Amino acid sequence: MSETNENWPDDIQDMIDDFTFLDDWEERYSHVIDMGKALPPLQDSERNIATKVKGCVSQVWLVSEYGEGPDPILSFRGDSDAHIVKGLVAVALQIFSGRKASLIEQLNEEAILKQLSLDEHLSPQRSNGLKAMIARIKAEAKAARA
Repeated sequence: MSETNENWPDDIQDMIDDFTFLDDWEERYSHVIDMGKALPPLQDSERNIATKVKGCVSQVWLVSEYGEGPDPILSFRGDSDAHIVKGLVAVALQIFSGRKASLIEQLNEEAILKQLSLDEHLSPQRSNGLKAMIARIKAEAKAARA
């Protein structure tokens, strides 16, 4: 799906606007970390092999909750043991959580991340970890609609 910022949900556009206001990568990096600090913590019991995201160098856990119906709303909660990665979890949750499964599948995360200028500043390991988180979220959306 080809996306422009005009048809992204308002909260995604608000996040893009917040990042656009920041002048350089250091400020964006700090903002990502602050987003991670604002995430509610997971319970210890939620940090398990079933919720762990494979493909991330850091420890990342992603808990999903499904609504009812053929195109349910999916909500995600997550955490990481690394500050910047926890911030990337927060970015992914801002993009995908609380949306219908069909929209999750259609969202063009590459275009959104490009607007946030995250695509060019992440190390290959962090970029791969973020892609693994997003792949898991999209797979869960697809499974929820099956």
